[in-house]
Amino acid sequence: MRILFLGGTGLISAACAREAVRRGREVHLATRGRAAEAPPPEARLHTADAWDEAAIAALAERLQPDVVVNWVLYRPEQAARDARLFAGRTGQYVFVSSASVYHERARLPLVEEAAVGNPYWAYAADKLACEGVFREAAARGFPATIVRPSHTYGPPRPPVRGGYAALSRLARGLPLVVHGDGSSLWTLTHRDDFARAFTHLLGLPAALGETVHITSDEALSWNEIVRTLAEAAGCEARLVHLPSRLIAAYDAEWGASLLGDKAHSRLFDNAKLKRLAPGFEAGIPWAAGAAEAARRFRDEPALQAPDARFDRTVEALVAAWGRALPPPSRPAPPVIA
Repeated sequence: MRILFLGGTGLISAACAREAVRRGREVHLATRGRAAEAPPPEARLHTADAWDEAAIAALAERLQPDVVVNWVLYRPEQAARDARLFAGRTGQYVFVSSASVYHERARLPLVEEAAVGNPYWAYAADKLACEGVFREAAARGFPATIVRPSHTYGPPRPPVRGGYAALSRLARGLPLVVHGDGSSLWTLTHRDDFARAFTHLLGLPAALGETVHITSDEALSWNEIVRTLAEAAGCEARLVHLPSRLIAAYDAEWGASLLGDKAHSRLFDNAKLKRLAPGFEAGIPWAAGAAEAARRFRDEPALQAPDARFDRTVEALVAAWGRALPPPSRPAPPVIA
């Protein structure tokens, strides 16, 4: 099987490239040569911008890939280009969407047919619009598969706001902000688990025309997520719980990712994935992922350095919340007759 990745050296795509090579696939990566992670040595590299249409069309004509995955596609006009460009040039096109497309009130556990629409986050709205483009193309015969990952992480990027900058704060004994009261349930998926499921879908005829979750089945509260990471790093987790709307007022991007997504419990029904990939189970729990991140933090001193911008945001939020709270009540002084 010949697979063409546009991109392929990012957090998730690099893991998928490694897994595809491990499975004996012929993997081609078209990148601009600025790799976030080193590609597997068995992969065949092509220097090209994913949005240089002439270059990508020529590459596709030459390779005649069985599968195409564009890892850097975020907007509907990009989706329209790929639906046009790869029509008749591949047997399967996989669009990596996002579970952030679901409506905040969608019922749990989420199935692929659950209510969609996230009005708070432009990223999610764009991903959903891209899905619409590929569904319309599929109705005309385009061989699309849509996958919806939720929060996928790996050792280069711990799944907390700030990443290693957050772990640096914990190591320095400084507080970390957690939205709400930290009790909403969340789903984390290690990138290696995602890659095992994802590569199973590549070239699978039964996956054509389908929308498929790829997540773990582990349910964790945000308090658990941060405390498990702190424990793995040998730190105390000093948590400050703040309203998501206050966070949004100080950091619009962070707030957008909360209000329509992370502030709500998100648990997934993976029955469709398990029908398509019999025997698949996500095998890396967050405790193991946290230990992996903590080891990297200890082994790479550069990761321990404070991030001044992140620190300023957190301190401003904590200070703002302190000003918003009423003073503690005190008992009335005794009356002396």
